[in-house]
Amino acid sequence: MTATASASRPGTLPVDLAGPQPVLDVVIPVYNEEADLEPCIRRLHAHLAAHVSYPYRITVADNASTDATLQVAERLAREFPEVAVHHLDEKGRGRALNAVWQASDAAVLAYMDVDLSTDLAALGPLVAPLLSGHSDLAIGSRLARGARVVRGPKREFISRCYNLILRSTLAAKFSDAQCGFKAIRADVARELLPHVEDTGWFFDTELLVLAQRAGLRIHEVPVDWVDDPDSSVNIVKTATADLKGIARVTRATFTGEIPISRLREQLGRQPIGVDAPGVPPRLVTQLVRFAAIGVSSTLAYLVLFLVLRTVVGAQPANFAALLVTAIGNTALNRRLTFGIRGRAGAGRHQFEGLIVFGLGLALTSGSLALLNGSTTPGLVLELSVLVLANLAATVLRFLLLRGWVFNPRRQATLKKEY
Repeated sequence: MTATASASRPGTLPVDLAGPQPVLDVVIPVYNEEADLEPCIRRLHAHLAAHVSYPYRITVADNASTDATLQVAERLAREFPEVAVHHLDEKGRGRALNAVWQASDAAVLAYMDVDLSTDLAALGPLVAPLLSGHSDLAIGSRLARGARVVRGPKREFISRCYNLILRSTLAAKFSDAQCGFKAIRADVARELLPHVEDTGWFFDTELLVLAQRAGLRIHEVPVDWVDDPDSSVNIVKTATADLKGIARVTRATFTGEIPISRLREQLGRQPIGVDAPGVPPRLVTQLVRFAAIGVSSTLAYLVLFLVLRTVVGAQPANFAALLVTAIGNTALNRRLTFGIRGRAGAGRHQFEGLIVFGLGLALTSGSLALLNGSTTPGLVLELSVLVLANLAATVLRFLLLRGWVFNPRRQATLKKEY
């Protein structure tokens, strides 16, 4: 991506630190926190005054508190010019963050929990990559290497299980979705927030998943974090809401309700445009994705073969199962492994993929012919030989897809033709 193209995308230009408006807006969402709010604001204000050289704001987002929280916040706002108050008539941490962030005039938007469980020394490293344009979002992580965490085994277990669920269901690559210590570029937030539906605790996760799928860069900061034993979070209720949120986001991305492709085109950071002779691009990533698709294709192939084998002979069943899975395999590898999108060249890719399929068919069919010519195999032996033949065909398929069908130099020529 050229410098001009990069600069046109939100989040990529350095922030002007000398402007009159706040550079950083730190939001503290609160609900009935009359006892903890004042020490939190005083401590945070003292830290920012001592360590930040650019204009900043602390915004207390009051979520329909029924105690004296709002009065405490307003008193602190009168005492400190850098403190503002935003009152909401409805509860919900996500609702509060969405409302305050969208209304803010700061270049970088952050939030942290009122208990200040995270050491404030991590705030500088959290914000710095956003100010420079290096990253789009930044999160504090209690699970990243280097983090130092003090909390009970129950919360530790729940946190790790939740992140395991995110990785397996939403393919999340970030390590800690729920740590209350995050920041985002305001220009990026303006594009993402309208698509974030959750108003509660799942807000963080939904925002991060959306950012990841849109191709944004998420910076992780290992934090020092001490659990608040007086936390009022209802773990069971929050976990149930999170699971519902996971199901909703999964459905929305599959149906296109969330416009991932458009957001990726508008916001995503493109691959580095460097052609290093002799160094294939993203080889490890391609191998991992190709292997995952290959495993899925092999399982689908075996299921189809077993179903068809009860109706027709081994060779016709092998041909049909391999043909169907080869078409799907080529389409998935085209998009996921080699990153080619759009219809340009899709027909040619499928045609060449079928040639590769033909070589795989020759391997598997030849193996079956040799096996049946030398003995009368049972189903288990027949399947075993087919699996081995498919493994060999898979290696051959990767080499041909990477070096021929989806070769970068051929793709460049193809784009000129279209």
